[in-house]
Amino acid sequence: MNLRPSPPLPWVRKQRRILWARRLLLITGIVLLVYVGLTLLDARYSQASAEHTLETQIQNLKKADPRQPISPLKPGDVLGRIDIPRLGMSFAVLQGTSWRTLRRGAGHIEGTPLPGEPGNSGIAGHRDTFFRELRKIHEHDEIQLQTATGLLHYEVDWMKVVQPDDVSVLTPSTDSALTLVTCYPFYFVGSASQRFVVHARKD
Repeated sequence: MNLRPSPPLPWVRKQRRILWARRLLLITGIVLLVYVGLTLLDARYSQASAEHTLETQIQNLKKADPRQPISPLKPGDVLGRIDIPRLGMSFAVLQGTSWRTLRRGAGHIEGTPLPGEPGNSGIAGHRDTFFRELRKIHEHDEIQLQTATGLLHYEVDWMKVVQPDDVSVLTPSTDSALTLVTCYPFYFVGSASQRFVVHARKD
């Protein structure tokens, strides 16, 4: 008598594959949800911490000796806060544009003037986090930039979509200007192929 078990029927094998595929999708979904949740919590904590740091910088600057040398900037250092009142946007500006920095706030583009300094200061941000509402920006919208040295006011004068290698939008200027850069299209899934640029001049 042949006592070896019979191989599973084709429909049984198919059902097993479907079951394992469902389990894999469920596990993947849970991992992604946990990752997104931790990322959002990290961003929220970083924004609160940056706000506290900025307030401390403002208070320390009032007490500081003007002859005291300024410490060199490090990646991730807090440079200020940008507010766009009409859009309800408010976010910290940090030094640099590394993946870690842009996960926690907007990032100052190295090689451009620091926020608040004369010239064209470049700020980058993710389209799906801090710069999400930037798609609703209009000409003449006010942008406020708070740094340790004071509050600056800018007015949006143009917006346009450019290719990623178009650095002309960051051309130095004699006026005090602010250029915000994010990926475009805003709702594109994956790596976006263009950049959305907002340019504003100091009032």
